[in-house]
Amino acid sequence: MHRALITGGTSGIGAAFARAFAARGAAIVLVARNPQRLEESAQSLRETYGVDVETIVADLADRDAQQRVADRLEQAADPIDVFINNAGFSVRASLLDPDLTDHDHGFEVMIRAVLKLGGAAGRGMRERGHGWIVNVGSVSGFVTQNNYTAIKAWTNNYSESLGVQLAGTGVRVTCLAPGWVRTEFHSRAGIKGSSIPPFLWIDADTLVEGCLQDLARGKPFSIPTARWKLIAAVLRSTPRSLVARLSAILSHRRSKER
Repeated sequence: MHRALITGGTSGIGAAFARAFAARGAAIVLVARNPQRLEESAQSLRETYGVDVETIVADLADRDAQQRVADRLEQAADPIDVFINNAGFSVRASLLDPDLTDHDHGFEVMIRAVLKLGGAAGRGMRERGHGWIVNVGSVSGFVTQNNYTAIKAWTNNYSESLGVQLAGTGVRVTCLAPGWVRTEFHSRAGIKGSSIPPFLWIDADTLVEGCLQDLARGKPFSIPTARWKLIAAVLRSTPRSLVARLSAILSHRRSKER
């Protein structure tokens, strides 16, 4: 493990991955859109862990920015050994909203950028015969609430598909599918989370350590904690009509929190 590139690496799950790799002595490439926060995060990693930290200011909703990050992933000099495909956010707009601005933003960052950067990382790593890719999906991809859950369903499936195409190349692909994680994600989305039982929350650092163990074991899917593994297994085996009813209940509760 020599160099890890992490999108959305200044907060939440991305920052937890950055800390985990830096603690293991890996050089870090942080990708985020806020230059000040990016440099603050990079400096903190340098001072705390004594590792080299490179930064790339990139708003992944912009295709030129996507291309710059893709180019870095395929760069032969100082190659990327681990890619954490993490950047994302909640899409709150209704599927019935005639204005598709929020949906297009979500598609660009959480589908097109994920596809483009995963492909770039896969090509570069395949050429060298080794590498790790983690795509951050979600247990929410197993329910049917909104466009965010639809996007994460795509990510879950995409990650497994990428793993199939890279089988035998020396490149490992794992989809991290968290449940509710204590990060800034929910507050940024205007979600209080008050209706979520405390035992369902998981710490971001705990989540990441579990994912790294699963990645080292070559598991295509990493779902944190026994309780979330059980929830995911139930959702994946439940008739879709019942999943739809559950999704409606969850959506109603979520709307009351806003």
